[in-house]
Amino acid sequence: MKLLDFVCTNALISDLQATERDAAINEVLDKLVETGTVPADLKDELVSMIIERENHGSTGFGKGVAVPHVKHERITKMQAAVGVSQKGVDFNALDKQPVYSIFMLLSPKDSPDEHLQAMENIFSNLQKDQFRRFLRQSTSADEIKDLLNEADTQQLPG
Repeated sequence: MKLLDFVCTNALISDLQATERDAAINEVLDKLVETGTVPADLKDELVSMIIERENHGSTGFGKGVAVPHVKHERITKMQAAVGVSQKGVDFNALDKQPVYSIFMLLSPKDSPDEHLQAMENIFSNLQKDQFRRFLRQSTSADEIKDLLNEADTQQLPG
């Protein structure tokens, strides 16, 4: 499974404005609603589910990245959005540092294997210093998409 198999290329944000976790979650979900990826009437429920998940344990795992994720019965196809912040977001990350890159993954409730594959792909790329650096330096949706494409074709070293 490749990143571009589930990352919605219309939901790539290169200038995330939010500086607090909950606002950033809302901003990324707004983009998914705006692109028609997520039904508007589902947004508030997804926000609540993601924030509840974050309150149990932050998905900001350090190194400037967070991967908020949720499974929902009304999500019919796995979708992800990417938000890049130039200012940093207080995501209550494990290393207590700001988050600059957010991968938000929404999965169908009945596809746990696909969800795990997508999470593995996201995490394996986010473990690479060069991928994180290039993602953080992205200044347009096209640059983010190009980086995801390069990662999918294994052109980025660790």
